[in-house]
Amino acid sequence: MGCPKEGQKEKKARALAILKALKAAYPGAKTELKHNNPYQLLVATVLSAQATDKSVNEATPALFARFPDPQALAKATPEEVEPYIRRIGLYRTKAKNLVALARRLVEEHGGKVPRDKKALMKLPGVGWKTATVVLGAAFGVPGIAVDTHVARLAKRLCLSLAKAPERIGADLEALFPKEEWVFVHHALVLHGRYVCLARRPRCGACSLAPYCPSRQG
Repeated sequence: MGCPKEGQKEKKARALAILKALKAAYPGAKTELKHNNPYQLLVATVLSAQATDKSVNEATPALFARFPDPQALAKATPEEVEPYIRRIGLYRTKAKNLVALARRLVEEHGGKVPRDKKALMKLPGVGWKTATVVLGAAFGVPGIAVDTHVARLAKRLCLSLAKAPERIGADLEALFPKEEWVFVHHALVLHGRYVCLARRPRCGACSLAPYCPSRQG
């Protein structure tokens, strides 16, 4: 089923209905990456690229016990970090990025995670998505980060047909209230992870089905 011909006003109305359904289904939606502070969230989010949250959560307790803050991690070598994240994809590259990231935090930001997106994106291993996730989850800065789940749902729900994550994010932000952007990101991730699956979407169990042009059955 293709996307309906609808104006921005109609699409916004449908987005608000989707938001209401997401609020009912995931009232406390938040990241599933385990963390206790912005530093831990930043490290975990960098590690989550092309990896599952589950694999990251299995690795980070020992990693954070050994390197509890940017200062400790900045003193390490990538080779010292690798054993802690070996089961995570691209672990060698990520180990190098984490050490370089920590050194940058210590040298340029006093060991604190910056609340500025441009500053975050200058850190090794941090792109637009990671910066948006960290700003939203750690500091409540409005933004809709786009991972594979959010991109898939945006397309299936006909909310955005763009391909670039930044463009998809902009399309979604134009449809949802700004104060709900962080929630929308987390709720869409959870819905994509557990209901609107990539290969076999569970349309029969989907609370968004009434507003989804791509629903099956």
